[in-house]
Amino acid sequence: MSGELSPIDKAKFVAAKRAADYVEDGMRVGLGTGSTAAWLVRCLGEMVRDEGLRFKGVPTSTRTAELARDVGIEVISLDEARWLDLTIDGADEFDGDLNLIKGGGGALLQEKIVATASDQMVVIADIGKEVETLGAFPLPVEVIPFGWQTTQAMIEETLISMDVLGRNSTLRINGEAPFVTDEGNHILDLHLSRIGNPRQLALVLNQMPGVVENGLFIDICDTVVIGFGDGRVELRDINEGTIEQDRLDFVESDNLFNDLAE
Repeated sequence: MSGELSPIDKAKFVAAKRAADYVEDGMRVGLGTGSTAAWLVRCLGEMVRDEGLRFKGVPTSTRTAELARDVGIEVISLDEARWLDLTIDGADEFDGDLNLIKGGGGALLQEKIVATASDQMVVIADIGKEVETLGAFPLPVEVIPFGWQTTQAMIEETLISMDVLGRNSTLRINGEAPFVTDEGNHILDLHLSRIGNPRQLALVLNQMPGVVENGLFIDICDTVVIGFGDGRVELRDINEGTIEQDRLDFVESDNLFNDLAE
């Protein structure tokens, strides 16, 4: 029940609930990956069931696809959709220009492909994800398994000339084995503390052999929906330069809170 949610989960929920209003009948919608995106999928599933909303969802990971199907959303591939009206996804960090760090859930490659194939990207996040400068959250970089240690060494060497505070990186582990993405790759998490020039760093990383993609989303997000633990929601539109305030009430009987699997 909603009364049992922590303030951070309440913030994630109200952001997801408010962002669900962007989805209209007939749309093709990219569905993000992660804990906040899971709230969104649940909210949209409720709208499909209770309000007759009909749209096609393009998931950014196998786990999002499974959850979407479980709640009654029609799932198609990006190749079937070809282009999307909207993508809604979470973020690990966002700054005042709505640049993002994503990839904490390990789906950054599919997330970036889907987001850039959309007319609009809406990010949903709790207020704790807002930062003045990106970099406190480790930056994920997806690399192919072949020669990953060499790729890691090249990345760390390259970071010497970048405007960052830290240069250490770690291979992401799942249990006792390396984490494997849906595409069969590994992820290096770069512990940079501060990224002074995200655009430059994103370009440099993606020019390196062995690097598939990085978790810096630059000039991709159009709107961020920020949730607060008391039910307040703030919408910031980078294109219109507008900020809107809203508030959502919690419904104790809301079945969204039953058996939520994030």
